[in-house]
This record gives sequence, structure tokens and C-alpha cells, in this order.
Amino acid sequence: MSETTSPPTAAGDGQINPEVLQNIQVTISVEVGRAMIKIRDLMRLTQGSVVELDHIAGEPLDLLVNKTVVAQGEVVLVNDRYGIRLTRVVPASERMKNL
Repeated sequence: MSETTSPPTAAGDGQINPEVLQNIQVTISVEVGRAMIKIRDLMRLTQGSVVELDHIAGEPLDLLVNKTVVAQGEVVLVNDRYGIRLTRVVPASERMKNL
């Protein structure tokens, strides 16, 4: 007779095991802004070209996790690398509406 065990993704009471969730990798990106241009204009871009974005200078940048905005912030320098200081975290209820 074999013993039945719960899969590693679920706790015995049907809940998701937090340890499993904590080991899932996600992609984090920072979005400065967006632009829509025609392919004709895209093909004309050269070194030194400027593409105007939809964000205004000084506006917070968007922090995305798997393409979902989860926070906003500002660029900071950390040991010769760029970072982002969060100024606003999007509430979970608001994030769920955008899924």
C-alpha cells in the first residue's frame, strides 16, 4: 500500500505553500515612457535620433512586474548602478483590476 502525499505546490489544507511562491522568478522592469511611431519613421532612426515619449520630464517612472504596474518611483544611483526609489505602491485591489 502506498502513502499519499500532498504535492509541493499545495499545503495539506488546500492553500498554496508560501515557500513555493517565494521561489518563483518574475521579471521586473522600469518604464520611462512609451511612443507609437510608424514603421517608416522607425526605419529612419539613426544614432542621435530622439524619440519623444508620452511621459513628462519629472513624472514618476513605472515599475512593472511581469508587465503589470506595481509601483512608481524615481531613478537613484546606487554604487554606480541605477536603481528606483519607490514613491507609490499600487494597491493590490487596483493591480487585480488590470489583470
